[in-house]
Amino acid sequence: MRILCTNDDGYLTPGIRVLAEAAHAIGSVDVVAPDRERSASSNSLTLHRPLRKRRVPDGTVIVDGTPTDCVILAVMEFADQSPDLCVSGINHGPNLGEDVLYSGTVAAAMEATILGIPSVAFSHVGHRIEEVEGWQPVVSRLLEQIVAQGIPQHELLNVNLPAIAPSEVAGVRVTNLGRRRYSDAITRAPDPSGREYYWIGGGYPHWNGGPHSDFRAVQEGFISVTPLHLDLTSYPRLDDVRRWNLQP
Repeated sequence: MRILCTNDDGYLTPGIRVLAEAAHAIGSVDVVAPDRERSASSNSLTLHRPLRKRRVPDGTVIVDGTPTDCVILAVMEFADQSPDLCVSGINHGPNLGEDVLYSGTVAAAMEATILGIPSVAFSHVGHRIEEVEGWQPVVSRLLEQIVAQGIPQHELLNVNLPAIAPSEVAGVRVTNLGRRRYSDAITRAPDPSGREYYWIGGGYPHWNGGPHSDFRAVQEGFISVTPLHLDLTSYPRLDDVRRWNLQP
């Protein structure tokens, strides 16, 4: 099995190393990752400048672009054969609820799904980057089971690991996306020249959702596995909107 491994935190973060080592248990691994952190880049593409790559001694290919750029180049230019699986992460920080719409980690897995490659995005909910160490055996076992079951076409899996030691994990829950909103997410301040600037980010998330939501699972010590699909159509609403009889 040929496995593509990427992320949005950059090639130097421990998460991608742990994930690549975990994936080695089930196949050969090619690592293609951004040259720096690209968090919250979502599905963005680099269209207005050329992209460059370089290869480091361990074989990792580094791209000066987004996670989506990395997947497209890995599949269409760098690989001599299409990967059988794409794994993205392990992200430093959660990708729960609406986070999946902004996450570069999830976007990389989504791009591989668009290209017809089964994909899994992994994130770790902890705040300290070193906490991802030790998760390799658990991630390997999860990947083995996922590959054995198979991922349907046009779908991907979003996996969040709880902020506890791997030995303390209560189990795995299949979840739906929760909902979150941020408070105090924008900082406004003067720069050294006295000009006002705004900084988006940070803030405090407030979560809500039912007992099967992803954030509840990780809060209670479970690994959250959420199936996602590419079709955003609200099928229950189609007939309602048709009855509006909209006219040009």
